[in-house]
Amino acid sequence: MNDNSLRDLRKPGPRAGGRSPKITFPCDYPIKVVGDAADDFAATVCQIVTRHDSGFDAAGIRVVPSRNGRFQSVRLTIRATGEVQLKALFEELKATGRVHMVV
Repeated sequence: MNDNSLRDLRKPGPRAGGRSPKITFPCDYPIKVVGDAADDFAATVCQIVTRHDSGFDAAGIRVVPSRNGRFQSVRLTIRATGEVQLKALFEELKATGRVHMVV
């Protein structure tokens, strides 16, 4: 393998047409919310998600503790209607001060 065949994985790779893939809305959109472990963390996340997706069903969430129990990830799926909705949801989750990452 020569140096010309290697690429920096921190940079996005080439895509067809040079554009990133588009999401077709509405669609089911999986989200993982990571924050400090607490008894009410999943409930807080669900309350916020419900404000942005009135049809959200909390019965489908999955709460996964970190290896050492310090963090929790709440995995869920919403019905995404557009980029504005997703951006507002992500901003409100982060504004709680309890969320470290939304993926």
